[in-house]
Amino acid sequence: MTPEQILAHRYRQVRERSERLCLPLAPEDHVPQPLPEVSPPKWHLAHTAWFFETMVLAHHAEGYRPFDKRYAYLFNSYYESLGERALRAHRGHFSRPTVAEVLAYRAHVDAAMLQLLGHALPPALADLVDLGLHHEQQHQELLLTDLKVILGQNPLAPAYDPTHLSGVDLIAEHDGICPPLDEWITQHAGTYEVGHGGPGFAFDNESPRHAVLLQPVQLRAALVTNDEYRAFMDDGGYERFEFWQSDGWQWVHDAQARSPMYWRRSGEHGGRWVHYTLAGEQPVQGQAPVTHVNAYEAHAFCAWAGWRLPTEFEWETLAPRLNTGRRWEWTGSAYLPYPGFTPHAGNVGEYNGKFMINQMVLRGASFATPPGHARPTYRNFFLPAQRWQYTGIRPARPA
Repeated sequence: MTPEQILAHRYRQVRERSERLCLPLAPEDHVPQPLPEVSPPKWHLAHTAWFFETMVLAHHAEGYRPFDKRYAYLFNSYYESLGERALRAHRGHFSRPTVAEVLAYRAHVDAAMLQLLGHALPPALADLVDLGLHHEQQHQELLLTDLKVILGQNPLAPAYDPTHLSGVDLIAEHDGICPPLDEWITQHAGTYEVGHGGPGFAFDNESPRHAVLLQPVQLRAALVTNDEYRAFMDDGGYERFEFWQSDGWQWVHDAQARSPMYWRRSGEHGGRWVHYTLAGEQPVQGQAPVTHVNAYEAHAFCAWAGWRLPTEFEWETLAPRLNTGRRWEWTGSAYLPYPGFTPHAGNVGEYNGKFMINQMVLRGASFATPPGHARPTYRNFFLPAQRWQYTGIRPARPA
């Protein structure tokens, strides 16, 4: 296949997957927004169409006409350069456009995009389309985690996909046993290269590649398990201030937190811990990696256990030797630009750089990460109090 045919094929695959993830949903499931950081499924479907319409078609497809100019206000996420937009916390307020109208919007954009992709593209434009596809894959992961909040806060605790329409392996969400808990991977002191150096796609925040000096360190082969985290809880972990950073201790009190997100004691299970999963409510599996903990909880657990969180550079240099990909792993690193960082030119320059403050870096991937979307240099980032993502803990200690 030609490069254009390969890109068109990838475009179809990515776009179809987003809609397949929504096949198990009723129209009513597409609208709720239980938390300000959660977006309704309908918004994800429309926003990813808006991205291609606004960033690609409006500038590069001769004669293109927007599906509905009013959608720019509804489905712009955070691009100040592109005008006013609905507040993030209000995305669930709009019953219109309907799900059917959003799908028609996507079909309109897809027809124009595939026509554009039928011709040879300048390298810069092909790169922009590739960025749009990776952007949509990010939203596919967000779609699953946001859906989990929407369904998990429903008293009926409904399963997401009982008829297997989405193609998602729900067993993998919390299945499996961690590697031996006493196996640690050593990295010796030295100067190491980190960051993306090509070839292949990477977001702008993964570059430029540069040298860092690391001290001897060990990272555990296994993520922290539910049983280990439960021991922290049973030892009064949420009541003992000495394990918590100041902001974290304030969060514990404000949120009245006593366990990971989605956990509860079940009278039907003899008082045992259960948690909501996309397959419905299930008993907590002791040897599976703990998930849905925030950066404050990850730090407090490690302080209780006598460990710490790794830096993002310790994690990256050891990534080829780690068992990764089950949870996004909190690091102790603030989300900051690399030396010499330069945002993309144009509107997409707002993609990552403007968020490089007050957030913490996560590395790896999760159950919900689309196939082919993970790489060792990927820098995910969230506010330290957020825990609706599939986040976990990998301990570090001096070598």
